[in-house]
Amino acid sequence: MKQDKKPDPRGPQAARWRQRKFRTLERFAIPGDLLPGSLTMSRTRCGKPNCHCAQGEGHEAWSFTFMSEGKQRVERIPRAWVEDVRQRVEAGRDFQNAVREVLTANAELLILYRKQRSKRRR
Repeated sequence: MKQDKKPDPRGPQAARWRQRKFRTLERFAIPGDLLPGSLTMSRTRCGKPNCHCAQGEGHEAWSFTFMSEGKQRVERIPRAWVEDVRQRVEAGRDFQNAVREVLTANAELLILYRKQRSKRRR
């Protein structure tokens, strides 16, 4: 493949990959408030002997876990923020999946182009 020429495979398989790629690209503009990672709820006990948590399930505690600069970070999230953080994490996951879809389509198109070029040379 020449450095200046972009791979352009032909045929129905290439057309399907291009359609998949462009459908995915149309779905997303890059929102500025997406979050990586995960949101989890655990139960904790406060240690007060008369609190309901001493006998029951415990108090809800929400944590947001993500990677930053190669290190895992875990931050407590106030209950009032949970729904907003959950939506932003889900949107971030959807965006990452869409990027993977586009990258996979690009890889498949590159391989199709290589195969089609080698068939033409024979």
